[in-house]
Amino acid sequence: MKITRVRTHILKAALSQPFAYSRAWYDTRMAMVVEIETDQGLTGWGECYGPARITAAAVETMAPWLIGQDPLRTDFLWQTIYANLRDHGQKGVVIQGLSGIDIALWDIKGKHFGVPVHQLLGGALRTEVQAYATGLYRRRSGDPLHYLPDEAASYVAEGFKAVKLKVGFGVEEDANVTRAVREAIGSDIALMVDANHAYDAVAAIHLGRTIGQYDIGWFEEPVPPEDIAGYRAVKAALPIPIAGGECEFTRFGFRELLVSRALDIIQPDTCAAGGLSECKKIADMAEAFAIRYNPHVWGTGIAIAASLQLLAVLPPHTPPSLAPLAPMLEFDRTEHPIRQAILSAPIEHVRGVVRVPDGPGLGIEIDRKALARFAAR
Repeated sequence: MKITRVRTHILKAALSQPFAYSRAWYDTRMAMVVEIETDQGLTGWGECYGPARITAAAVETMAPWLIGQDPLRTDFLWQTIYANLRDHGQKGVVIQGLSGIDIALWDIKGKHFGVPVHQLLGGALRTEVQAYATGLYRRRSGDPLHYLPDEAASYVAEGFKAVKLKVGFGVEEDANVTRAVREAIGSDIALMVDANHAYDAVAAIHLGRTIGQYDIGWFEEPVPPEDIAGYRAVKAALPIPIAGGECEFTRFGFRELLVSRALDIIQPDTCAAGGLSECKKIADMAEAFAIRYNPHVWGTGIAIAASLQLLAVLPPHTPPSLAPLAPMLEFDRTEHPIRQAILSAPIEHVRGVVRVPDGPGLGIEIDRKALARFAAR
């Protein structure tokens, strides 16, 4: 079997109303999907996390190295592309592009052998995954002390056992909103906060000490990703678990995070950190360091499916026991017209639980009419 074509699809959709996290406003959602065709009629699908037009350019740069190659040689192709661009792309957009390619190759591999990707990764430890609801962004109008608790309560009503709140808008405002959300969801629901690296260590520690009384499941990206010493300072100062890593890449980047003990929980994005091939290696490293792994997920149904295939094989956070603590799926609840529309059958939750797709490859089928509908002009 040989690769005959590599295509990129840049997708774009306007939102009904803008929303913001600590560093930017969104009024559109974009995605960059990779399609790889073979001479045996099999097609694989992947997705790149990152700026869509730039990741598309990266994939198009890599495409000639794939034509004529055997798509089943996933590690060989990963190493070839990485080596070819090592001088220019050990992190960032190059690795994001490589991630989408790698996911598409695993989709082909699973289809070739007629099994889901998780079986080829070693076999599923679980067939369903507890999800947490990511939402609780800022809006242009209204009082966040009112609309955020209401939104959080709506996720609990859907059956989610955990929600994640966006912070990074000033320590006092963050503390007030965290208190209001905790009161709205009650004490039995896990509550995590995510600053999207809006603070330095001093402010992050101040916020963490202020909201610690609200039983915070983890404090995500409290400081910029480059500030490893800042992560270590925040981690040493707070009893709250510290999470991060969505802006880190490959086993080489995560090696430094793991060795430095800067995080309690790492969050590689499968569509950014190197794809399924690399994220499985990162997960194995994390297990050796006894550091938890919960993937960052922010994309379409392809990203969700790839993350679920990986989550199926990740070990529990805790040593073997009668009550293992399993990793969770990040389930984005913000408006995203493209997310489920490009799937022939959407990936949905039932009372906060998502089943791992069990069809060949990623276990999904792509709706080409939706690709055409959302194609960026």
